[in-house]
Amino acid sequence: MAEEHPCQTPEGHRLCVNNCGFFGSSATMNLCSNCYGDLCLKNQQQASMKSTVESSLSAASPPPSSEIQSISTSTIAPLVKIYAAEIQIPSTEKQIKQQPPQRPNRCTVCRKRVGLTGFMCRCGTTFCGTHRYPEVHGCTFDFKSAGREEIAKANPLVIAAKLQKI
Repeated sequence: MAEEHPCQTPEGHRLCVNNCGFFGSSATMNLCSNCYGDLCLKNQQQASMKSTVESSLSAASPPPSSEIQSISTSTIAPLVKIYAAEIQIPSTEKQIKQQPPQRPNRCTVCRKRVGLTGFMCRCGTTFCGTHRYPEVHGCTFDFKSAGREEIAKANPLVIAAKLQKI
């Protein structure tokens, strides 16, 4: 009873190799479906980047050897710098698209996970069902002035033209 046994999963279930906490399968190289999708996407991007670099190298092929002998070394150095700058691979940070900021999935007051049922307040924060009311979470939004502005926009001031006496 004093011995500790390591937690072993059944043979059919293996944890993901990336240690994300989900189960993987041998069909997906012991990765979960999410990690396997990311791996496939990364491989696809690398293949497309490789084909792009190869096509740019073939398009910018160096001049024939007879022309190289006639060019002086002072003119070759700038050409080499330009050629090297053309084939540089862009960094992966630029290729990753900036994702729009996600809504926070926790209540700002009690830190309870709200998921899709969270309520966005007019003050700009997310709350659970208990703290969704302005008086409960101490809302800083000025509802009076917002209401006044809304009424002023909906009801413009109407001034009639002055009637002339006959």
